[in-house]
Amino acid sequence: MQPVDFTTLTAACAELRDRMLPARLEQVYQRDRHNLALALRTLRGRNWLNICWHPQAAHICIGDPPPKIPDTFTFSDQLRHQLHGLAWVAIEPVAPWERALDLQFAKRPGEPALWHLYVEIMGKYSNVILTNQQNQIVTAAHQVSEEKSSVRPILTGQPYSLPPALTNPIPNLSESPQHWQERVGLVPGQLWRQLLKCYRGLSPTLVKSMVAAAGLEPNQPTDTLTDVEWQQLWKCWQFWLQALETAQFHPGWTKEGYTIMGWGATAPVPSTHELLDRYYTSQLNRQEFTQLRHQLLQKLDRLLEKQGQKALTFWERLQQSDSADEHRQQADLLMAYLQEWQPGMTSISLCDFQTNVPITIPLDPKKNAIQNAQSLYKRHQKLKRARSAVEPLFNQVKVEIEYLELVKATVWQLDSYEAKEDLQTLAEIREELIGQGYLDKSEQPRLRCLRDASGCAAAALTQKPTMPEGSASRTTPRASLRHRRHTDTSVPYRFQTPSGFELLIGRNNRQNDQISFRIANDYDLWFHTQEIPGSHVLMRLQPGKLPDDVDLQFAADLAGYYSQGRQSDRVPVVYTAPKHVYKPKGAKPGMVIYKQETVLWGRPQQASGRAVIEKI
Repeated sequence: MQPVDFTTLTAACAELRDRMLPARLEQVYQRDRHNLALALRTLRGRNWLNICWHPQAAHICIGDPPPKIPDTFTFSDQLRHQLHGLAWVAIEPVAPWERALDLQFAKRPGEPALWHLYVEIMGKYSNVILTNQQNQIVTAAHQVSEEKSSVRPILTGQPYSLPPALTNPIPNLSESPQHWQERVGLVPGQLWRQLLKCYRGLSPTLVKSMVAAAGLEPNQPTDTLTDVEWQQLWKCWQFWLQALETAQFHPGWTKEGYTIMGWGATAPVPSTHELLDRYYTSQLNRQEFTQLRHQLLQKLDRLLEKQGQKALTFWERLQQSDSADEHRQQADLLMAYLQEWQPGMTSISLCDFQTNVPITIPLDPKKNAIQNAQSLYKRHQKLKRARSAVEPLFNQVKVEIEYLELVKATVWQLDSYEAKEDLQTLAEIREELIGQGYLDKSEQPRLRCLRDASGCAAAALTQKPTMPEGSASRTTPRASLRHRRHTDTSVPYRFQTPSGFELLIGRNNRQNDQISFRIANDYDLWFHTQEIPGSHVLMRLQPGKLPDDVDLQFAADLAGYYSQGRQSDRVPVVYTAPKHVYKPKGAKPGMVIYKQETVLWGRPQQASGRAVIEKI
């Protein structure tokens, strides 16, 4: 993840001064333990200033409103108490060429600052600290005790001290090219490393892009540069310093991340804040996606192991109960041949009534024949009662295992993060597991506000996965209908068939439920892999229109691709009218049954390219 360097922070501050100062602080909201949002009112309108002190993604930018869920953090509550209603009057660096800012708040513009909110964008040492007019720390996002840092503790009630001063020389526009070249080339080494060591305010990303813009190789030794190459690099150096002085920047995307200087940009971005908001939102969402997917898979594996052990225990009991009739048969034989019994016998061999085959019956030598027969009758009744009690439990565990395997298959299909819907889908699956009692609410980490590539906010919600099964007597998961507090949720995949019909593919139980029971009408067709966990697929048809064979095959291929049979060459896929799809009473979320189906053979491998290219 590309860190915010001094140049990026300078560009962001320049835009904030132009667009946001002065502003009235109306609201403080903490998204999670690393993200804070300040609602600021200017003459142009209301904006949200997002401040992040994440160790890998610390930044400050104008972004989208936070989700409408309760804020329970103490840090934001303290900020709200002290700063609410005050005017944000200035944003200044705490020291030259430092990545630490002083956001000053006063009663009204033009008056002395009453509070200082220090935002330190310094990698793993990033922090947000509130001090009063006497520069005493009132609260901090991350307090640092003297045991953790004897150089710079950050504790409530202590005076705020500046970060340790940088020792490298400060870049200067008035420096001569000869002196600059002598400093950089004094010690032979890799060009980008020497630049980084010789001056402050630089970052590896900035230096490498600067060297590349000069037409040089970053790892090129400094003692091999010609005068012309030094001159090209000097021009880029001057261009950078002039941009810092005039606040003229050129934000844009690069192949590896982003640039503020325009070097190596593949696409320009109108605003530094838009660039930072989109980049770090995407990066943090990707990180949360990886962590959540790993947590869900671990939890599902543990649940499946536990349910598997229960199933094995119940199965062993049922195997024992299978011998119930054998005990009754032995008791009948013993009662019929009482005269064959002799005192002290430990076993007796008697002929079966039907097969006439000798059967050896173990006996208790302390009991007579009638008492041994009574013991066998009692064992027969006990095993029969055990079967009637254990069999429902065994069937219930089998349903639990089937359901958990379906959920796990859904999580496995989401193997990489591409858009906000991927994280939302995982979050909905986690919420479903909580609703079904497989997860505790305490195991539910608080997610950030999700946004897509265009910056649209969407709350991190959660509900149910989706994977149907089988034939008319088979069941398949489907989302339960319940009210959702948030309007922005994950959406199904959308495709177009060769004839132009819309194809919807659910990504979890909530979406499958919406597809199968809210969107579907009598003219549509419903697809699903036969007896294989997978997504619900709906082909939207207009009255009087019928799909061609190529459309049916297209839908079958995608139904196979979005199922557990993705790696297979051919997968059986059924399709039927939505009116023939039902939810069984008391079934798990997403479980449905269907009838009057037609079977096709889907080709998942044929659909793998379409899944990426042909999405609407």
